[in-house]
Amino acid sequence: MADEVAEAAAQLHRPGLVVLTGPPGSGRSTMLHRITGTVTGPVHSGGGLAMLQNVPALALSRAVRARLPAHDIHLLAEAVRSRVRGGLLVLDDLQYADPATLAALPHIAAHCRVLAALRTPHRLPVADLPATWVAVPPMPAAEALELARGTAPQLDPETLSAVAARAGGNPLAIIALARQAAAGRAPTGIDQVAYAIATALADLSRPARTALAALGLLGRPAPGALLGAGAGDLLTAGLVAADADGQLVPVSTYLAETAAGLLDAAARVDLHTRLAELTPPAEAARHLAAAGDAAGAHRLALQAADRAEGGERAALLLFACELDVPVDVRVRIAAADAALAAGRPDAAARVLAVSRIDEAPGGTVSGRDADVLRGEALLQAGDPAGARRAVRSVPDAAPASVAAARDRVLLLAELATDPLAATDLADKISMRWPQPPPGVAAALAAVAAHHRSPGWDKALAAAAAGGGDPLITRWSAWLLVDHLIADARLVEAASVALAAAKECGAALAYGWQTRFTAAADWSLALHGTGLPTPATDEPARAAVAMPDSSPLDVVPAGDAPDAGEPRWDGVEGVLRRAANLADRALPDEARGYATAATALIEADTGLLGAARARLDAGPQHPATAWVARETAWLDGQPDRALREPADTVRGPAAEAGGKLPAGTGGGLPVGAGGLPADAVGGLSDGTRGGLLAGLHAITARWAAYDLGTEGAPPIPSGLPAAARRTLTAWATGTGFAAAAHTWQPVALRERIRCLLAAGLIDTDPQRAVAALLSAEQLADTAGLTVLAGRARRGLRRHRVHRDVRSPRSGDQLTRRETDVLRLVAAGEPTRRIAGQLGISAETVDTHIRAGMRKLGARTRTEAAALAFANPADDTPKDGR
Repeated sequence: MADEVAEAAAQLHRPGLVVLTGPPGSGRSTMLHRITGTVTGPVHSGGGLAMLQNVPALALSRAVRARLPAHDIHLLAEAVRSRVRGGLLVLDDLQYADPATLAALPHIAAHCRVLAALRTPHRLPVADLPATWVAVPPMPAAEALELARGTAPQLDPETLSAVAARAGGNPLAIIALARQAAAGRAPTGIDQVAYAIATALADLSRPARTALAALGLLGRPAPGALLGAGAGDLLTAGLVAADADGQLVPVSTYLAETAAGLLDAAARVDLHTRLAELTPPAEAARHLAAAGDAAGAHRLALQAADRAEGGERAALLLFACELDVPVDVRVRIAAADAALAAGRPDAAARVLAVSRIDEAPGGTVSGRDADVLRGEALLQAGDPAGARRAVRSVPDAAPASVAAARDRVLLLAELATDPLAATDLADKISMRWPQPPPGVAAALAAVAAHHRSPGWDKALAAAAAGGGDPLITRWSAWLLVDHLIADARLVEAASVALAAAKECGAALAYGWQTRFTAAADWSLALHGTGLPTPATDEPARAAVAMPDSSPLDVVPAGDAPDAGEPRWDGVEGVLRRAANLADRALPDEARGYATAATALIEADTGLLGAARARLDAGPQHPATAWVARETAWLDGQPDRALREPADTVRGPAAEAGGKLPAGTGGGLPVGAGGLPADAVGGLSDGTRGGLLAGLHAITARWAAYDLGTEGAPPIPSGLPAAARRTLTAWATGTGFAAAAHTWQPVALRERIRCLLAAGLIDTDPQRAVAALLSAEQLADTAGLTVLAGRARRGLRRHRVHRDVRSPRSGDQLTRRETDVLRLVAAGEPTRRIAGQLGISAETVDTHIRAGMRKLGARTRTEAAALAFANPADDTPKDGR
């Protein structure tokens, strides 16, 4: 807007008329005031009023504060000119001006400077008015986000971005939508902004209003031919713009939706019916449903589903089943099958949750197919008991494919409720199926994986290999990822997850894709930087190839210094992808892993307040349960870290049959040292132990150490070697250095924590200092601010002071000053900054004052803003 203000102000150095134009709420009045503030001389402000637009010369009379001779245009212009003289005449809401005012404007502008604001659309005959026309531009994206954040600071970044996008840079719409989102209300109905829009739209022609309403109902760009004769009027009024493909896009989606909301019921039905005739079947089905033609919508949805695939096919079939029309059992079966393949088990179970579907006439087995499919859906939706009931009536004499599906459901339901009994059942099923079908083979592999039988990973990887039934292959890959994470094989887990995510994305199975992507990011975030090279003969790596382009790539040999090592796109990539996983239909597994990965990064880098807020708003999940405890410990609240309850037993494998029945999860009782009495920490694979159980126990031991609590709780069984060795070191008080080495290929932050423990517990000062120095160096390199601060606090106990200030830094910020100002920018108080960085509150204030001096800031907030306004220009000095 600054350029437009300067352009208009330049035109007002001499007599003339400058008119600002823009839609309702676009900021015309604000721009009017900005321009007025840059122009010299007295200002005479007035304007039209909607209720009194027929009063002659009212706008001019309000400006000059006098009654004017409105009966004679020339005399009217002379009366105004004699009062304004060398000043500035400002007229707002010119669309409400009377004919006398409009007729006098050219005569006034010949001798005076005149600035006016005119709302679009309008019906005034001003096309030939001699004036400089300045369109008010949409608010820039950054300013729009800031306005939305200032209006509703409690909203998360994804919601704020959605508000700004829908408003299309319209300030008043941004404010209205942000308030509605903060209040939890849907942005529908007529509000104060909609009244202004409705008034403006009344000045459009009827075809133009219909075209804008059509854009609101479509929810996407549309060609001008589809919108009809009104498209040209919308372009002239500036309410739509053409994109790169020539499609018309509303300048503000909110304005288009409001135009649709102004239609009465009959007009809305008529417009939906017309749009159904002009759009592809998939869209047309929804328009017909909105118009009340359920039968027509059902027919078109099925036609569109025949030509679709993946998630799109599933959505269309599910939509067809939800309409209030009789639905053929075969359609329900197809819908459930497509929903399961797309990763939507709840929807699949729901579409089959009708009164029992009996066998169809003619001796077909449609009813049995529905039974086993519903059992599979309930199993994956977390109800193994319901799954067992669904398939109980399927006889042994059923066709082989149906019997195999029944046996698969029964075996996985048994695994979820009684793993030992599942082993016996697996032996019986193996005898029944000497050459098991893919579904049965995958279920047998799941039992072997649960008990970690030799070759379990090869069996699961084989079941996850592409080319088979998508439901079986994706479920098996998901189970494989879960078990690899539980075994602390994080790089392999990320590799499998990323390959599976690529396949699911190509097949439009977005439910599965988001789960795999989030699980990969969780593995990478927990692993940290410095990824090792997995062995080429690892079964998971060999069975599922890496995607061509993913966050995890291998550096070609010869690219020193780290040739041959995998690398990933760092915490920025995780944060970016987590922000993109904002779909409202996102599975809880994906949302949980994405939340845990992002919160762990934020907590480790000192943004503890942001991490807590993210965790509070996220779903219950085993990974978030541990991150919540870890965040409390990092924040210097060990008592809360001990009290933090473990999460419901959920996870990738559980989603596919390893989840406990409803009612067995929730807050688990906490035993000695803060470890959940069930020793799970919310593990998803149903086993006692696993990586998350080990991390829960390690965090509990740290919290107990900080509180000075005595006692050594028993070490959970089934832990990865690194976690078991770390807990053994805590129990014996020695061996932390060896445990740190064990964590090296697994998780960098846990390696640092072992070194911290060695430095704090080792009685030999030389070994303790060496361990703390190593921990500090690794944490600083990886950007783990809080752990680096703990290392420095430990070093001070040995009278080793780490001064990170540069003695002659000039105007350049030191690393420590940058760290402090970054936490100031995140809203952290001095006391918490001191605790996170391992320095005193007085030292924090010293760094803040130094940063303010170097940046020329008057407040700490201003210094934080200036420090990160252009970070590329300032490289902090280490200063050690």
